[in-house]
Amino acid sequence: MTLLALDGVTVRRGDRVVLDAISARVDPGEFVGLLGPNGAGKTTLLRAALGLQTATGAIALGGAPQATLPARQRALRAAYVPQDHAIAWPVRVDVLVALGRTPHRTDLEADRAAVDAALAAMDLDALRHRPATDLSGGERARVLIARALAQQAPLLLADEPVAGLDPAHTLTLMSAFQAMARSGQGILASLHDLGLAARYCDRLILLDRGRVAADGPPDAVLSPDRLAAVYGITAFTARDACGPILQPTGLA
Repeated sequence: MTLLALDGVTVRRGDRVVLDAISARVDPGEFVGLLGPNGAGKTTLLRAALGLQTATGAIALGGAPQATLPARQRALRAAYVPQDHAIAWPVRVDVLVALGRTPHRTDLEADRAAVDAALAAMDLDALRHRPATDLSGGERARVLIARALAQQAPLLLADEPVAGLDPAHTLTLMSAFQAMARSGQGILASLHDLGLAARYCDRLILLDRGRVAADGPPDAVLSPDRLAAVYGITAFTARDACGPILQPTGLA
């Protein structure tokens, strides 16, 4: 069953069309990168998929029309990591991560195991008793990702999840997303790092001015002609034993 299906999704803000008849999908077992220049519509697409942004067209989560799903049912189908890493209250890290368990209403042992696994995945065990507001920006980002992981939804939508992370935690997160996809979950993450997208994602959706410019394997989507047309850049590309290498080198 397709975890997320968008069919002709359009978002307008006044007279401006932000998303123009977007059709896309995310299936189980896929790590999909959502790419595009600033202002291309990536955040709007993620928010529209969850019903956080008014849109026209058809949106389905786990085969059910998104608009008909109560909030709890949406949360059981999809977890969300927002771009904004602000945390308003000095709540303890493990308590904040445990909020991801809210839609499940399960037993305490299952909740504790999910929280512990999420903290370990994001390298937060040593910080679990700290107030989240005392952490650095990158640490707060990892806490919010851990909250989404603890939710254990079949679909994870993440808006620029690697922003603010150091190189080691960036690679840890991308590997975690890759492993989640291998276990059957679906991941849709907006990314600005084309090299990470090329190396870790199974498929890429490239937005340009609110439209889908390309949707397919990384090698096909990130072609020299498309990088020049959409991003206005040139790039060095190669391949090693672990996969593709892509590094922007200049302006086209």
